[in-house]
Amino acid sequence: MNAQPKNLFSFPRYRADVGVGRTAPFLPMSRAEMDALGWDSCDVILVTGDAYIDHPSFGMALIGRLLEHHGFRVGIISQPDWHSAEAFRVLGKPNLYFGVTAGNMDSMVNKYTADRKIRSEDAYTPNGEKEKRPDRALTVYAQRAREAYPDANIVVGSIEASLRRIAHYDYWSDKVRRSVLPDSKADILLFGNAERALIDLSHRLAAGEPIKQIRDLRGTAFMAPRGWLPDEDWTEIQSVKIDKPGKIDAHTDPYAMTPEKDAKCKTEGGATDNGATEASPAVAEAKPDVVQQQTIRIMSREERQLMLKNRHHKSVIRLPSFEEVKDDPVMYAHASRVFHLEANPGNAKALVQAHDGRDVWLNPPPLPLAMDEMDGVYDRAYARAPHPSYGNARIPAWEMIRFSVNIMRGCFGGCTFCSITEHEGRIIQSRSEPSILREIEEIRDKVKGFTGTISDLGGPTANMYRLACKDKKIEESCRRLSCVYPGICSNLGTDHSKLISIYRKARALPGIKKILISSGLRYDLAVRSPEYVKELVTHHVGGLLKIAPEHTEQNTLSKMMKPGIGTYDEFKEMFDRYSREAGKEQYLIPYFIAAHPGTTDEDMVNLALWLKEKDFKLDQVQTFMPTPMALATTMYHTRKNPLKKVSGDSEAVETARSGKVRKFHKALLRYHAPENWEVLHEGLLRMGRRDLIGSGPRHLIPARQPSVALTVENSGVLNGRRVAAPKINTFGKKPAGRTAVASAKPAAPASRNGLSYNSAKPKAKPAQPAGSNKSGRRG
Repeated sequence: MNAQPKNLFSFPRYRADVGVGRTAPFLPMSRAEMDALGWDSCDVILVTGDAYIDHPSFGMALIGRLLEHHGFRVGIISQPDWHSAEAFRVLGKPNLYFGVTAGNMDSMVNKYTADRKIRSEDAYTPNGEKEKRPDRALTVYAQRAREAYPDANIVVGSIEASLRRIAHYDYWSDKVRRSVLPDSKADILLFGNAERALIDLSHRLAAGEPIKQIRDLRGTAFMAPRGWLPDEDWTEIQSVKIDKPGKIDAHTDPYAMTPEKDAKCKTEGGATDNGATEASPAVAEAKPDVVQQQTIRIMSREERQLMLKNRHHKSVIRLPSFEEVKDDPVMYAHASRVFHLEANPGNAKALVQAHDGRDVWLNPPPLPLAMDEMDGVYDRAYARAPHPSYGNARIPAWEMIRFSVNIMRGCFGGCTFCSITEHEGRIIQSRSEPSILREIEEIRDKVKGFTGTISDLGGPTANMYRLACKDKKIEESCRRLSCVYPGICSNLGTDHSKLISIYRKARALPGIKKILISSGLRYDLAVRSPEYVKELVTHHVGGLLKIAPEHTEQNTLSKMMKPGIGTYDEFKEMFDRYSREAGKEQYLIPYFIAAHPGTTDEDMVNLALWLKEKDFKLDQVQTFMPTPMALATTMYHTRKNPLKKVSGDSEAVETARSGKVRKFHKALLRYHAPENWEVLHEGLLRMGRRDLIGSGPRHLIPARQPSVALTVENSGVLNGRRVAAPKINTFGKKPAGRTAVASAKPAAPASRNGLSYNSAKPKAKPAQPAGSNKSGRRG
């Protein structure tokens, strides 16, 4: 692998008549558009499961415009009809390759909820239509492209490729599935933010190099014969030999005469990256009259050779095979643990995993983009609008982001339920201040409907802009899974001044009335900078600010790798104080996750009691969704904790898997909602917590089911449950919404927030909707 990458914009342009000064209004989606540009063919055809929106927040536009800048003719096939190969022939055969993606989201996450139900709309599709892409879209599209042109090169990428690049647990089929590489029959897979690999690959293919011979690009994966190595100098290491049960030890220099104290990542509380606490200076300091001795171990010739090979990154770690992890939860958890420990591009080794007699080979992760490269990616000539072929169709994702600006990528939080790190990496890649301000001005001047408000300046996390390790050498050698858990690393810079400067300059631009911050805030970092919190609260909160404590109980938070709830209290105190000083009535909107691995029924009840004590009545809540390759997904599938040593008798993780338990956990987050009373009543009785049922302030739910007017929608959904709606003769007309009265007496009067309990005994039993049983489900 190349230690020093070539600058992304140092390549010569492939075609002089494409790119700088000759950009297309939109990348063509039809032959007519190609003809208008004078093209007889495309060099690259990007296939995507999303609507084509020419904006840098959408992957196909960002990659397409970057390829265009390099002189490649790029066409786009958006949301093709996958039932035949014909839709993949619309632009002809690409000269270089098909670039296939599922879209901005994993297609299964995009289509299904945590309860495995189809979502009400697809946010990346015109008018939110739900059936415009197949399940496992990446695999289906790649297979159809291969069917359309059997001799074309197939390159797969996007977050679906990143998260499914090795054997992985799939929540929707409830089994371990193979890597998408053998299933899609692609020639090469690009993972992560793949600009470096894609541009290098494109130029090498354009120069005539066969795709099967391109095996040295970082951030790529490919199929290889079993046991294949790049050359005879490479060494294969079994993963079980480097990750024995127990703590992770740093790689030390065997010739060192003194301990390498400065190369450790540690939290300010003194905890090292292994979770141990270093001795205090008084204990650790040697007495002046005592000679400190260090034993020198003589290494064998083989050990020295292996050390040199490791140092030069000529070693590959063999993970347990697909066949092993498919049937053995312990081996799956072990493979997941090793995979995540090899995620730092500064020290990661190549990985290999056997699949049915062949190997899936993964090169080390891509090296982060420098600031000027990030600027170049985002400064392209985007139209900043959906393709004209969509007309006036509403595209929900576009409506949400069209006035927002992405200022960085990556996240070092390491939350186990999140897949951002597996895709974008832990090292923050930031844009320059001038580039960000230029984009704001471009939105002001070009985007239709702009009224002066920028909806967001952010990224995966709102306040990680330009935060990084203080020492590059430490950053390259670090193997921590998070820079902020169990505490903020003392080597992490937490200076928010550069972000404050951008906020101030952005809102001072002519024509800009308001700059809002909508990305999730990492509040444990924010409290390190009171000036930042004051700036944010005074000028950039539109009444509500979302943050994500996720839970209150340490048992669960430790499995999430999230800070304790005390940090939330500290931030809330600062938020309230600065809101009062600004003369504004503003509120925090906390996000919580139900049924996360490590969560017991008692943990969820304690969270519900905390919400009641704080008078939080949540409207939208989420249940844990096991996304491919996340560490929490490993816990869910294996009931093992990959954050610690993994063995047959290691820590078992409590996991809510049954629908009944998951439903109970989710209902506890909305303890106040009348429609959840039955589930909560049954669950609390099952737990032996009758003490929480009653009308007093210490009770969680009332003793009797509340009376409430229930609305039955046209679709037959009654407060979230599907029921048989009454038959009404509409004489061919669509019926209006219908209301079913749940009690003989009027509904209780609404409280200030629209909900109230009536614990008095009703005079009549609630009527059951037609075709339902006592629980409200279909009979």
